Amino acid sequence: MAVLTDESLRTIRSLAERYPDQRSALLPALHIAQNQLGWVSGQAMEEVGSVLGIEPDQVQEVATFYSMYYTEPVGTYVLEVCKTAPCSFMGADEIIDYVSQKLGIEPGETTPDGMFTLLRVECLAACHRAPMMQVNHRYYQDLTPAKVDALIEAARQQQLRAEHLPGFNIRRTWSETVQADVT
Repeated sequence: MAVLTDESLRTIRSLAERYPDQRSALLPALHIAQNQLGWVSGQAMEEVGSVLGIEPDQVQEVATFYSMYYTEPVGTYVLEVCKTAPCSFMGADEIIDYVSQKLGIEPGETTPDGMFTLLRVECLAACHRAPMMQVNHRYYQDLTPAKVDALIEAARQQQLRAEHLPGFNIRRTWSETVQADVT
């Protein structure tokens, strides 16, 4: 039984037609599958491969290479904390420990209610605003335990939008000072 909807499959086919080699549509096709399912299952990889003329093992190689694709079910909110040197020097390890303790899960795990998944990831290219994490592909930077508390509470209240969280100024440029307090 197919896991991708007819609409998703039509979108992938339409996208593939834009490329001289349909295989070039693989990355956006995986995004379409993940947007529909919340993750990219083995069956979804087979369906994407079938549409694009790519062997399932080749689709799997790509899906597992990039950290932006989840090949196992994840929570409603995926908290991805950068683990590379600049973020670590600025407190990422402490943030990971704090989130882990607060949610009662280790990196790579999902809370029992299915709401949060905590992941350690490679560089997210925001070293100048370390430590940082990405929540459902949206950046939250200059993290402190108080900001993490605000993020988690906003997620629990289904109001996780950076522009509504005190202390998160997403329009700040790299040269401005960091406002670390949460009021």
